Order: sequence, then C-alpha cells, then structure tokens
Amino acid sequence: MSSENVFLIWGGEGWVAGHLKTLLEGQGKKVFTTTVRMQDREKVLAELERFKPTHVLNAAGSTGRPNVDWCEDHKEETVRNNVVGTLNLADCCFLKGIHITVFATGCIYTYDEAHPMGGAGYLETDKANFAGSFYSETKAHVEEIMKFYSNCLILRLRMPVSDDLNPRNFVTKIAKYDRVVDIPNSNSILTDLLPASILMAEHKDTGIYNFTNPGAISHNEVLSLFKEYVRPDFSWKNFTLEEQAKVIKAGRSNCKLDTTKLINKLKEYNYEVPEIHEAYKGCFQRMAKAGVK
Repeated sequence: MSSENVFLIWGGEGWVAGHLKTLLEGQGKKVFTTTVRMQDREKVLAELERFKPTHVLNAAGSTGRPNVDWCEDHKEETVRNNVVGTLNLADCCFLKGIHITVFATGCIYTYDEAHPMGGAGYLETDKANFAGSFYSETKAHVEEIMKFYSNCLILRLRMPVSDDLNPRNFVTKIAKYDRVVDIPNSNSILTDLLPASILMAEHKDTGIYNFTNPGAISHNEVLSLFKEYVRPDFSWKNFTLEEQAKVIKAGRSNCKLDTTKLINKLKEYNYEVPEIHEAYKGCFQRMAKAGVK
C-alpha cells in the first residue's frame, strides 16, 4: 500500500458523498467512490482490495425518500443499510487496517428536563433518548456497537445545509413546507464542517463527535435569514408539535448538541467552525453571490 493517502467514499451517488469528492479533488487528493452495498461482505472486501484506500468515508445509508417517514414502512431494508451494512463496512475496514469515518446523525436525542432548550446540549457520552422514528432508532443502536471499533471516527451531523438548494438540503426542505415548527436545533453547515472531517480522517481521529456548528438556531431564525439574504419575497407559517404530528408518520428529533469536544479537537489543527447564526449568514451570502433563488 502506498504511503499516499487514498480516499474511498461509500455512497458515491449521494449528496454528502458528492460534496466530499469535490472537496478532496479540490485539495488534490486521490479519491474514488463506490456504490457497492455495505451489507455485501464479499463485494465490500473486493472494493477495499481493488482501491486499497488508506481512508474510507462512509456517507451511505437509508435516510428515506422524501424523508424519514419512508423508513417506517421499510424497516428490514433500513436495518440492512443502517445497521448490518454500516457494521459490516466498519468491520471489513478494521480487518484491513483502514481508518473509516462514518457520517452519522445527532437525531437520536430530544429535549428533556436534564437537557432543556437553551441549555448546553447533549454530550457524545449521553445515551440516546429519542425513539420517535425508526430511522433514529437504527442509528442509535448501530452507534452503540460501532463505537468499539478502534479504527472508526463517528461524526454526528444534524439537519445538514449546503450552499445551494439541493433537495437534500435542510433549508430546501423547510422552505417548501406549508408550515414549520419553531424550535431551536443544532445544524451542520457542510461548507464549514466537511473540510474538518477530512482533517480528522487524515489525523486518524477516532470516537464519537457531535458534528454541528456551535449553538442552536430555530426554524424561524433560519427562514428569516433566508428571506433577508436569498429570497426577499419568501413567507412561511408556523404550527405546533401537536399539529405537526398529525401530518407526519414518524416523529422528528429536536435537540441541541454540545460541540465542546469537536471545537477543542479542531483547535489542534488550527481550524475554527463558526457559530450557527454566523454560519447561516455566510451560507446565505454565498448563495446570494452565486445567484441562488
């Protein structure tokens, strides 16, 4: 195996995977992608042998189309992708001595008395307490097992946002809803965070990290900034959690994640992640400059 870093991205046709590929290519890194199913052990091992990566970036899995409600009616497929497949890929990488970065989710928590709105947020060591959706349940269960792999870096994204209006972008989704709830949440601005994931992978960091911008922002604050910078004629309405529950099949996680561990780690690499309100301003300013409407 060459001493040069070689990246292999799983979930090669996905949204986050595409951003990672573009980012790595822009940095002049050697990068490949694959769409091989993670649960197919023989094909996974064959891909690892074919590309001989030093780093695997796992951006695959089932999030559901158009949203996590899909997982409620496709439980076996969700388990195969999010649990069996994710663990199989981590295990194969372990056997081959390959570092793997898993883009996981922080949507495994919900506000409670010990973690109220306005509080410090959930730590990486806190047990998952949100079971409102089957998607979140699978993610919480697999993380509990995967964290024992010594070659594995687990990055918990939440409500990811890109500098365009891709259908997978959290802003694109809520901008199309008739009504939204107005609750503060941790969000992940990909432009800020994906370069950090490459740094952490290259340094072979392991363990679990809350992978969001510091702080929490409400849906109304997000859409107000969207209106200010991107779409001046935009308008929206709110509804309560009780009203929302009547029109969705699976519950939605609402929580804030504590990013102290992440920020301290990135300081070692002289990398800073902006607070979420400032991060959104930067994101929407980039959208406006690019002519995104």
